[in-house]
Amino acid sequence: MDRIISIDETAAGPRLAHRPKAQPLAPPGPGELRVRLHAAALNFADLLMAEGRYQDTPPFPFVAGLEGAGVVEAAGPGVTLAPGTRVAVSAQGTLADRGLFPADSCTPIPDRMSWRDAAGFQIAYGTSHLALTGPARLASGQTLAVLGAGGGVGLTAVEIGAALGARVIAVARGEDKLAAARAAGAAETIDSATTDDLRSALRGLGGVDVVYDALGDAPGAAAFGALKPGGRHLLIGFAAGRPPALPLNHALVKNISIHGFYWGGYRRLNPAALHESMAGLLRMYDEGKLRPTAAAVLPLDRAADAYALLRSRKAVGKVILTMTDEAAAPQ
Repeated sequence: MDRIISIDETAAGPRLAHRPKAQPLAPPGPGELRVRLHAAALNFADLLMAEGRYQDTPPFPFVAGLEGAGVVEAAGPGVTLAPGTRVAVSAQGTLADRGLFPADSCTPIPDRMSWRDAAGFQIAYGTSHLALTGPARLASGQTLAVLGAGGGVGLTAVEIGAALGARVIAVARGEDKLAAARAAGAAETIDSATTDDLRSALRGLGGVDVVYDALGDAPGAAAFGALKPGGRHLLIGFAAGRPPALPLNHALVKNISIHGFYWGGYRRLNPAALHESMAGLLRMYDEGKLRPTAAAVLPLDRAADAYALLRSRKAVGKVILTMTDEAAAPQ
């Protein structure tokens, strides 16, 4: 019987639950695909959902997981993707053996792409690529500061920023994360565990053209203070706990742009840009230019351990859950 990992509402708050699926999935409807999942990835948003703190949490109970990868088993009316197609999925409900997903959330993947790589590819790489090439207008020779550079999304920003020709300053906590950032292309690193004044540290490295802010709070505000005139501050997430308090008077005087960026929102805002970005990223992967990093690969039945690892902030790269032995095997 198929398994699902669900988030249930209890008197004590949301709770992670393992259970067999109560009934077989219905046939896919118009615009839907049924996908047999091989692997899924956890994102910070999954942790916030499990704690009842995400701004876009579905009604309880719901199947956990926002992205994964697998094989199309059946296609509903009006869908052109055929059964047997290998796809990456970006939709609610990927922590399961099977799921029904909107066809426009499923992207065909190259034959050489492993399930582990595909499971955590779309949101992290998609966020960094579209944010840096779109609103950030990052150009070769400019300086990019990445806050939270050791996390699953932050590492992709380092990798893509370097590939675009930028000088990347990676800000992360601890030597393990900084080493991973250097391997991804960072030219400079700052250990946030030992740096009391991030703004001065960034200014000492020449200042910053673009801040990729996945942390928010005090680190985000400090990095904002190191932006050059005409700089761009990308608001990606608030892993440090809350949004940064940014001085808008400084933004005015220095002609600094502040951009909120939510990758999932581009499905409605500009789906063509989303698809173009993903096509370019998959080409880069197929050419060997991108190297996804997995912090840990665990079986689906250890979902609670995977969430705990994400909560610990010790993961360097993506946390992957696998549904099959094939997906768990080293690639």
